[in-house]
Amino acid sequence: MVEMRKPIPVDEAVRAVMEHASSTGIETVKLDEAYGRVLAEPIIAKHDVPPFDRSPYDGFAIRSVDSAGASGNNRVPFSVIGEIGAGQVAQKPIGEKEAYRIMTGAQLPEDADTVVMFEQTTELDGGFTIRKPFEAGENVSFKGEDAKEGELLIEAGSLIHPGTVALLATFGYAQLTVGKRPVAGILSTGTELLDVADELVPGKIRNSNGPMIEAQLKRMGIECRSYGMAADELDTCTAIVEQALSEVDFIITTGGVSVGDYDYLPAIYERLGATVLFNKVAMRPGSVTTVAVLNGKLLFGLSGNPSACFTGFELFVRPAILKMMGCNAPYMPKMSAVLWEDFTKPNPFTRFIRATWEFRDGKVIALPAGFNKSNAVSSIARGNCLIVLPSGTRGYEKGAVVDLLLIGSETGVQEWTV
Repeated sequence: MVEMRKPIPVDEAVRAVMEHASSTGIETVKLDEAYGRVLAEPIIAKHDVPPFDRSPYDGFAIRSVDSAGASGNNRVPFSVIGEIGAGQVAQKPIGEKEAYRIMTGAQLPEDADTVVMFEQTTELDGGFTIRKPFEAGENVSFKGEDAKEGELLIEAGSLIHPGTVALLATFGYAQLTVGKRPVAGILSTGTELLDVADELVPGKIRNSNGPMIEAQLKRMGIECRSYGMAADELDTCTAIVEQALSEVDFIITTGGVSVGDYDYLPAIYERLGATVLFNKVAMRPGSVTTVAVLNGKLLFGLSGNPSACFTGFELFVRPAILKMMGCNAPYMPKMSAVLWEDFTKPNPFTRFIRATWEFRDGKVIALPAGFNKSNAVSSIARGNCLIVLPSGTRGYEKGAVVDLLLIGSETGVQEWTV
């Protein structure tokens, strides 16, 4: 007898997963190991940045009062009394009509309040002239203008990207507290599967889902353990899943989630005593995506069809991993774009189309990345986003404004709906 499943909305399915994504704890790491981690502590400015008034350009440091009255017909002369390179400090303050030659980033000498760029001067022997007056503070980078001591710079729960690393280094965070990365387990099921190195034989296909998921995890910096490929045999698959759950923080299986005679994942969950959160989602591709929880660990049952498997990972697995690490913005960022070709297929379920976005004719446009059935592989390789087409529509024409979910972004958003 075929099991009748009731589909739930995508938003509801995502919420169910996130409610059961448990923290993996925290640990201390060195700064050079911090990229891709999630901060478990707020980052506070330990000092002002800049730590002193400095020059943002190569030029001459002067007193602005000495430039009064300068014009093309009344060039004001200055004498250069020394040079200040980056990291150096002037030995004495400047006096009337005196200047220091100063390099970018160097600290202003005492009593100087203005920097005249080289190109704004005419050099003379031992000095230079200017042809315009300067205001106090002109061409000066002031102490604390970027960050003040004690200022909250980054909130706990933020994902660390290269810009974050620069900020952490600036303030001397040689070590920091971050969320622990969970360890994933991967099992590809299906008697039809061959290894990547195997020659094709009638009725068989190579396992693309396993390597694809490993790559998706690696992009997030997540360690994974592969449990290989398993034929459609209930006892064998159950034993592998049970072993995996004793060794990893969560497990991803591909295939075996439909309602056919050889789709054993529902039976495996029942044998193990896992609680099924949902077994059908109102989405295309990937409607048979199934997620269960056992002893606080999530079991993701993704479709055996590559495009559905890819989409299921991005929608459900990725945000759950980020939440386990303590991330406060775990969802894929979204933006609007203009659909650049007709998509006439009706949408009884919310549809996620592998696509590419780009700037064209002064606007952000989105194009389906090619063949878009759930078993497609080529469109996954070409796409950099997912077009979201809500359920209940009869298709879209070129020129319609649609939502995109961006793939591979280093930063996410705190809330997410489709």
